[in-house]
Amino acid sequence: MNKPFSIFFMLLTFSVILELEARQIASLKVELEERPLFSFPVQVALDPITHTADSLLSLLEISQEGEQPIEFQIENTSNGRILYWMIGKDNESLTREFILRAEKRESKLPFLTANMDDKYIVLKKSGKDLWQYNHAVAKVPDGVDRAYERSGFVHPFYSPSGKRLTRIQPPDHYHHYGLWNPWTRALYEGDTVDFWNIRDGQGTVRYANAISRVNGSVFTGYEVLHEHVVLKNRDEPHVAMVETQGTKIFAIPGEDDYYLADISISLNPATENEVVLLEYRYGSLGWRATEKWDRHNSEVLTSEGLGRVEADGSLATWCIVQGEIDEDYAGVVMMSHPTNYNHPEPLRIWPIDMYDRGDMYANFAPTKDKDWIIKPGNKHMLNYRFLVTSKKISAEEAEQCWKYFANPPQVKVSVTRQK
Repeated sequence: MNKPFSIFFMLLTFSVILELEARQIASLKVELEERPLFSFPVQVALDPITHTADSLLSLLEISQEGEQPIEFQIENTSNGRILYWMIGKDNESLTREFILRAEKRESKLPFLTANMDDKYIVLKKSGKDLWQYNHAVAKVPDGVDRAYERSGFVHPFYSPSGKRLTRIQPPDHYHHYGLWNPWTRALYEGDTVDFWNIRDGQGTVRYANAISRVNGSVFTGYEVLHEHVVLKNRDEPHVAMVETQGTKIFAIPGEDDYYLADISISLNPATENEVVLLEYRYGSLGWRATEKWDRHNSEVLTSEGLGRVEADGSLATWCIVQGEIDEDYAGVVMMSHPTNYNHPEPLRIWPIDMYDRGDMYANFAPTKDKDWIIKPGNKHMLNYRFLVTSKKISAEEAEQCWKYFANPPQVKVSVTRQK
């Protein structure tokens, strides 16, 4: 083989290798009704598209500037791989187009992490704490009844600028634990049990196990197992109901004034006996907000246009709680998914004159006006999204955020035919 031909053959072989390495697998298209005011996640089942290894995939967005690589993340589930990425707010186009390629990408450390030690799971963005789940039992102050101690709750979660937005063990309600999920009246084996007011000794909720943690470039998160334990008239604690609770934090580098927290709750009886979550004015996902908020520097606004005075007992798809904190500002939009039980959900919002100061407490309470029967063998799910921000949120912004949570746009997939 002469030298010129040898060089030509080598170049041809190299170009073929490059073409194979950068093979287009599919085009992905997302149609939007309106330009998003906040970036939000979309997802698509990956296995029906390709079986290419995760490490050999890249995702690019097509825009007026050309093809730009974007961050994506693949979650392995019992139903197969799920591809996640964020629909950015800076692109003005309502038609977003993406290319999935078989192309080895540069590996780099994820900027969203979940770190676990002997007490906490801490979710971070670029090393900065956003969300802390407490799996260890929280001790109470000296002189306080130890019946108030418990595990399995979120505290603190922070605004993007670092302001703590939760409170635990306040003297007026030592059983309040940041963001937590007990039920106030449950019927089990012919008797009523209170898992919320734990000092009464009827029941409690406790952390049982960590199921998973994940770091990533689109989201970080964890999944844990909780046990709802009956203490009333029992010689030994008895587990009546188990709860799988998961949280995913979605964020984008450079967009530092907000993040999204998706909370999933799955309930199931621990035995063959059903659990009836009885109608009561509060229970389920409760949030005891920072003591720095009161009626003078914070506000509530619901999806139905109601403020704090009228919100309690009303139905809502979302609820804003926001206000001044120190010399800063913070806000949270609590969003309920349409598939939730009793959606739109009843709210429990504390009165504006609570303890004279008007301390802030907000609660989606699906059993506020009706019972919920938790049957063995069935999935009983609740899904919420929190938009946590360091700026004031309008009703229009909250409504759009909820719409993209409740009815995310479908991803249209066109698989590239290989010659």
